[in-house]
Amino acid sequence: MLLPAVHAQERRTPVVIAVEKVSPAVVNINTEEVIRQRVNPFSDSGDEFFDRFFQDFFPPQDYKRQSLGSGVIIDTKGYILTNEHVVSRASTIKVTLSDNREFDAQLIGADPRSDLAIIKIISDKPLPYARMGASADIMIGETVIAIGNPFGLSHTVTTGIISAVNRSIKGESGRIYSDFIQIDASINPGNSGGPLLNISGEVIGINTAIYQKAEGIGFAIPIDRAKRIINDLIKYGEVHEAWLGIFVQKLTPPIAKSFGYPSSRGVIISKIFKGGPSDRAGLRRGDIITSVGKKEVKTIADYYDLIYGYGHGDRIDITVFREGERITVNLAAQRIPEELSDEIAREWLGISVEEISDKTAKKYQLFTTSGVLITGVEKGGAAGRIGIEPGDILRQINQSKIENLKDFKKSVISARKGSSVLMLIQRGRYGYYVTVEP
Repeated sequence: MLLPAVHAQERRTPVVIAVEKVSPAVVNINTEEVIRQRVNPFSDSGDEFFDRFFQDFFPPQDYKRQSLGSGVIIDTKGYILTNEHVVSRASTIKVTLSDNREFDAQLIGADPRSDLAIIKIISDKPLPYARMGASADIMIGETVIAIGNPFGLSHTVTTGIISAVNRSIKGESGRIYSDFIQIDASINPGNSGGPLLNISGEVIGINTAIYQKAEGIGFAIPIDRAKRIINDLIKYGEVHEAWLGIFVQKLTPPIAKSFGYPSSRGVIISKIFKGGPSDRAGLRRGDIITSVGKKEVKTIADYYDLIYGYGHGDRIDITVFREGERITVNLAAQRIPEELSDEIAREWLGISVEEISDKTAKKYQLFTTSGVLITGVEKGGAAGRIGIEPGDILRQINQSKIENLKDFKKSVISARKGSSVLMLIQRGRYGYYVTVEP
């Protein structure tokens, strides 16, 4: 006797409904990167001089490398949210929808630190989009759904549960990523940029495959953290970080002891910028920051990760230890004024710079006008301690090339959070990489 067939409606679980709702908004992203390489048939000769000699006879050739990823359409205008590493260095970006429509996409903005990017497509027909939910109230053990294109298998659906939150992981590049959602479903490279959904079909995270050694483990960027970054990328093409108007430094046990602080968790304020948000809120040099918002600050990396979650105009509760008491102030973050880059460079790196002009090029007998000229070096400053001198040319800060004063200002502001800075210094015809530890 045959058992009666189960009615299709009874099999339409919440997972099925959520997938039906969101799948049309999940896209396949195909990128193409042009790589220029020099091919030398004698490269294995073992003779460095011989190899360099033959480089002149074998011009570089261009190769195209393709990669796949996922994304999710977030509004009717065609904005697509994905991972930064999916579209970084891409010369062309093509997007395929679930109905097989194909589009050329434009990169709107990308943020390597958060591993998020926004691309855009233009369609003469309405586009499906996914509704963003919230990640603040996610529960350990709740069911989640991941949709993406692992290994090119388009619109693959996996389910799992939330395993943990607030995870910090080290990516393949060595960069530390913080505040991740951990799920028990593996995320493969093709899944990167696809949405993580709750049972209601709302996007609560963006799946990312930055930790490819994991088996049976996946990570996603919380959507609450992504929302502010998305807004900045769409509006400015880059992220405008919150600025509190302070410098902080690592809190060592000896420093903590000298301030009567019974722990080494936190960061200490080493400088207050007059008229900045912290100055107006009453914070002082020597205050030890113990929490930002309601989250504890354990290390200097924690501090910068937490501040990165805020934007211009956001109000932030900062708790500090001062003279045996804990004090909480509420301040309004702002965008760092570009004109402060000169002051930051002097106080932090111990250098003053200016644009290279014909006059300065002649004065210092320079062989290039690319970069910025170091005109002053603070005695005892970070740059001076390693031998940088007036007349040297600064060509690079960390991974950012310095072509002019505008590049310098932007790079200094971006690099100010690090405990050390890699710089490329040109002296005469020769270039040297140096590490400056402010």
